Amino acid sequence: MKNMQKNRLGWVLSTAALLLTITTAQAEAPAAVEKPVFGEYKDWRVLGVSHRLDKKFVRAILGNDVAIDASRSGKMTPWPDGTIIAKLSWKEQIHPNWPQAIVPGEFVGAEAMIKDSKKFPETGGWGFGHWEGKTMVMYDKEKSATCFACHTPMKDHDYVYTAPVLQ
Repeated sequence: MKNMQKNRLGWVLSTAALLLTITTAQAEAPAAVEKPVFGEYKDWRVLGVSHRLDKKFVRAILGNDVAIDASRSGKMTPWPDGTIIAKLSWKEQIHPNWPQAIVPGEFVGAEAMIKDSKKFPETGGWGFGHWEGKTMVMYDKEKSATCFACHTPMKDHDYVYTAPVLQ
C-alpha cells in the first residue's frame, strides 16, 4: 500500500511538472479568453492535476489569482466569489520512449467553474462553461444542472473535486 501511495505521489508530481510546461506550450489548446471577464487561462498557475481513468484523460487544473490565493491560504470551504478553476484535458498516451509513463496526447478541450454566489445560487454558487475559440461560453441552466449533479458528492468541499497541490 505504501509503495502504491508513493508511486501515485510520484506520478502526480511528475504529471504536474509536465502539465505546467505543456499548458503554456500546447499549440492545439484554445486561445486565451477575452479580458477582462475571465483573464487569460494560459497565464494561470497549476492548481492541481488529475487522471480520469474512465475517460482516459490527463488534465491540468488551473486557477486564476483568486483561486491560487484561496488555495495557498486554505480558504477553499467555501471558495471565494471570483474564483475560476479551469480544466484542460488531453487524451492519455504512453510515452514513446518511456512505456511506464502516461503523458498528454491529443488535446480534448477546456472547461471551467466560475464562483459567483449571487449569479448561480441554484448550482451551489458555481457557473459552468467551456472555451470555444477565444471566448468562454457559459452553459445554460440545464447543462449547468447536469455538471452540478456530478459535483454534488463534493458538497463538503464546495462542490470542487480538485485537491490543490499549492497548499
